[in-house]
Formats: sequence, structure tokens, C-alpha cells
Amino acid sequence: MPALLPVVSRLLLLPRALLSMASGSPPSQPSPASGSAYAAGSVSAAFVTCPNEKVAKEIARAVVEKHLAACVNLIPQITSIYEWKKIEEDSEVLMMIKTQSSLVPALTDFVRSVHPYEVAEPHRDEPCFC
Repeated sequence: MPALLPVVSRLLLLPRALLSMASGSPPSQPSPASGSAYAAGSVSAAFVTCPNEKVAKEIARAVVEKHLAACVNLIPQITSIYEWKKIEEDSEVLMMIKTQSSLVPALTDFVRSVHPYEVAEPHRDEPCFC
């Protein structure tokens, strides 16, 4: 099975700064889910690819049940091109996971523990600018 490579956004945790609201002004109302006002840098998104919809749904349900994310969107039928021993091309399902930034380490550990791909980290030392 292919590795989880950031080159194809297999596990890409977006910088908090990129997740600030486009308007630049956070909402003044408390969010119903958290009961508190939005604070810049307090939310993150993770993109994780899965080999098929069944696996993606299982991981997504578990992540939400364990309160590691507020919501997971599944985007079916993406094509990933990546290097794993050679240049590969696969059809996958993309999970877009929305969570609190403070939960990212626990979310990452959990996804790596249940994901079926052989390797959950990049083999290269360079950072990913996906």
C-alpha cells in the first residue's frame, strides 16, 4: 500500500494562519458548539486520503465519536499522484477534518493508529508546501 505522503496531502495539517476567516474579522457571537467566541488560531483542518469510501467513513465516524473533530467531510473520487518506490496514481477519498488546534496531536496519533496505509509519515526531510 502507498505511504501517507504530504506531497499529495495524505496528511496535511494546515497552518493556523491559513484558517483565519477570509474577512479577517472573527465572529462576535459565541459558536453554538463550543459556547465561546472564535479565537484566531484555535481551529485547524486536516486533509487525509483513504483508499476507499468504506475506510474513510469508518475513520470519520470514529474521529467524531471520540470528539477529536467537530465535522469530517468526505470528498469521493479524487486522483492522487505521488512517489512511493515509483510514481503512482490512485483513486482515493479525501477526508477534510475540522477540529480544534489543541486536538491536532491526538487526532494525528489516532488517524495514524487506524489508517490502513503502510507508512504514516513522509520519507523525505524537506517540509511540504502543498
